[in-house]
Amino acid sequence: MALVALTERLFLRKSNVETLVNGKFQDSLPVSDRGLQYGDGVWETLLISSGKIILLDEHLKRLQWGCHRLKITGLDEALLRQEIQLISNGINDRILKIIITRGSGGRGYSMQGLNNPTRLLSLHSIPKTIDHYRNSGINIQYCATLLSHHPQLSGFKTLNCLEQVLARSELANGYQEGLVSDIHGNIIEGTMSNLFLIVGEQVITPLLTHCGIQGIIRTYIMSLLVNENIELIERHVSEQDIKHADRIFFTNSVIGLWFVTKINNVEISTLKENHNCKIISYLKSKISKLESNHQKSN
Repeated sequence: MALVALTERLFLRKSNVETLVNGKFQDSLPVSDRGLQYGDGVWETLLISSGKIILLDEHLKRLQWGCHRLKITGLDEALLRQEIQLISNGINDRILKIIITRGSGGRGYSMQGLNNPTRLLSLHSIPKTIDHYRNSGINIQYCATLLSHHPQLSGFKTLNCLEQVLARSELANGYQEGLVSDIHGNIIEGTMSNLFLIVGEQVITPLLTHCGIQGIIRTYIMSLLVNENIELIERHVSEQDIKHADRIFFTNSVIGLWFVTKINNVEISTLKENHNCKIISYLKSKISKLESNHQKSN
């Protein structure tokens, strides 16, 4: 059975089909699926580096948390893990995206009787610019799109990402990330990443109580800072905080850590540069080690 599945996988890969839908290699799903109809689902983006899936358990924990918050029932994690192993077997450096929807249902919002979620796994190329910006730093801008407050939906990734889509669409040529605020003017995150500021001896990251994504790498970095006795503060962040920060950096599971060199195409000054560079260098080295030494996916 395993040999048949592997043979099918190799054949379909040659046909550029790198998507599993409920355990079958195909690239379509019913139009009645509630992920399409209502954005009724959750998702995760994972990095496969040197044949290893980075922080898989942490991603699946957040995925299950999101399903719990959305009251999506019936997800078989053991089966999902088998499918992850199937699609990632023999893969060296790719992005794995996992989408869980509530499954197919009739017209209307009611979720009654829906306990057979759709599992969609897909592989994607890693952008070639990732490593370049890890080393050179990035240019960022402020975005006009605001994040609404949804405490029940904050922290995890739902299939409703229109605010992020709109914010991302604002980025002009030559900008790699944008600062996104909530409806009260608090800066929450980047369009696709989490935000950190270094101010003196402190590292500051925005509160994500009412909106924003609790990134897996964000959590990993926060634990590193605590273990190194570096003062970490979660609080509201303003535009003035951005102006007065000694260093600014963004994180997510694919980019790792990108530090900022320009805001609105203007180079920023770096005060206490040696100390701040040491913090960023330390975090970058830990992420690099994580990506090269993590447990193998299979």
